[in-house]
Amino acid sequence: MTAGPSGPLTADTHILDEGAHLYRIFTNRPDRHAGTFNPGFGTPTRFAFFGDPAIPVLYAGESEIAAISETLLHDVPADGGALLPGDYQNKVMGRLTAQRPLRLASFMGTGFRTMGASAEDVTRTPASRYAETVLWAEAAHAAGFEGIAWMSRQCDTEKAYVFFGDRVREDDFAVDPAYGRAFALPDDADWLTRLCSPLRIEVRR
Repeated sequence: MTAGPSGPLTADTHILDEGAHLYRIFTNRPDRHAGTFNPGFGTPTRFAFFGDPAIPVLYAGESEIAAISETLLHDVPADGGALLPGDYQNKVMGRLTAQRPLRLASFMGTGFRTMGASAEDVTRTPASRYAETVLWAEAAHAAGFEGIAWMSRQCDTEKAYVFFGDRVREDDFAVDPAYGRAFALPDDADWLTRLCSPLRIEVRR
């Protein structure tokens, strides 16, 4: 086990192509949209926050199931459980399109050997070790990357992303006006129920 890089980070590069779609779940508030970066609010996460002042971040997934798994289902036990109305009814999902190529640190595959680490040190840890995993994000930032790509711990066939707000701007993403889910609405709550049912997760109304 390691608490972070032993020196400057050497990492493989993952390029997120211009035109790539990303999915984002966020709290439904007038001052937020799918492309809004978090400036440092809330509890610690795997790769945030670091810096003084804190570097803003934006988390996203490469698919709907990645975004759902990393947010709404993050704390539901693997053997099943329930989502209560307070867990999802104030949440919405939007879709972003990258407006330029983005240069990300690859925290996946053989990239771990390049880093001299393992997934168990960095991307597959429990939340109790976030004080350690954020050191890897800080090192990726210091190495000049614009963010990180990794395989979602909650859905390990799909990529998750975090973008550093001092390198990536909101207008580097376009919000897709043709897409959206608001889980307070019956149709979108039904969609969530259908998605969660085979996962042994009850969506309570």
